[in-house]
Amino acid sequence: MALGFKQKDMAPRVDMARQQYQRLEAKENPRLETLELVAAGLNSDLMLIPRERLDAVLAVLAGDGPTKRSDVPDGERSSIADDPWKGLLGDPE
Repeated sequence: MALGFKQKDMAPRVDMARQQYQRLEAKENPRLETLELVAAGLNSDLMLIPRERLDAVLAVLAGDGPTKRSDVPDGERSSIADDPWKGLLGDPE
């Protein structure tokens, strides 16, 4: 709605029937594949980000860099600035 699209506009953009898109907007519990189609129809990507890393990812995307996060210990700030995706999923270094 914020982009000015109506259901009749979105259905072909996301390559699904209008009725299917109506159900999606009516709070249906969509599959991940369906959400990816909707994101693609909006020229967007769907991202799954661990909650504890959301602030760091948003800072990187905004160009602010994650070094401004107060909850990042001083010893980790430079490593996050050098590689903001390092350890994102809790994988061993």
